[in-house]
Amino acid sequence: MPSPRPRRFDLIAFDWDGTLYDSTAVIVRCIQRAVVDVGGREPSAADAAWVIGMSLQQALARAAPDVPPQKYPELGARYRHHYHQHQDDLSLFDGVLPLLQALRDRHHWLAVATGKSRRGLDEVLATHELKGVFDGSRTADETAGKPHPRMLHELMREFGTEPARTLMIGDTTHDLEMARNAGCASVAVSYGAHEPDGFHVLEPLHVAHSVADLSDWLLANA
Repeated sequence: MPSPRPRRFDLIAFDWDGTLYDSTAVIVRCIQRAVVDVGGREPSAADAAWVIGMSLQQALARAAPDVPPQKYPELGARYRHHYHQHQDDLSLFDGVLPLLQALRDRHHWLAVATGKSRRGLDEVLATHELKGVFDGSRTADETAGKPHPRMLHELMREFGTEPARTLMIGDTTHDLEMARNAGCASVAVSYGAHEPDGFHVLEPLHVAHSVADLSDWLLANA
């Protein structure tokens, strides 16, 4: 039964990779292999993880500073090649679907704000378990890469919500900076791409260390 308590947030926007989707390790390996494929020096796992959440072009350019810009299209193609080989191995974190359903039962609008491409996000949202779960979404290739606030600005306009009634949830400082740039509150998760040491300066309302922790906080505070 929906909670009668007034809700603090009408719109809750989630990052995808590393927040809802257990894909960080695969993405790191794909970035590393793509850089080597085009003749660059393999980035460390930490450097490859740091760029997750950015648009693909931003991320690969940052992860491969020794790769010349004329090779960026090839670099992107090699990343997509490696990712597509492993995408069927990826899944939602345990507990994500019940959390999303609980939030829907409380009549929050749910959205995705991600550095993934529109094509990539649509592919995963078309799966049986995720059909109809989200009310809206924005991707970096159709708006702007994080931490630019355009994704959140467009979602707020779509749903007619104010920044004070919008919450962004993500696993990277890019997500938290995007929320701050949009004037929105944020919650961080520590189990994704970025180490949580850098989160507190961006003032998230909470840092969740598991999906269960995130669920408990949202159901008590959102």
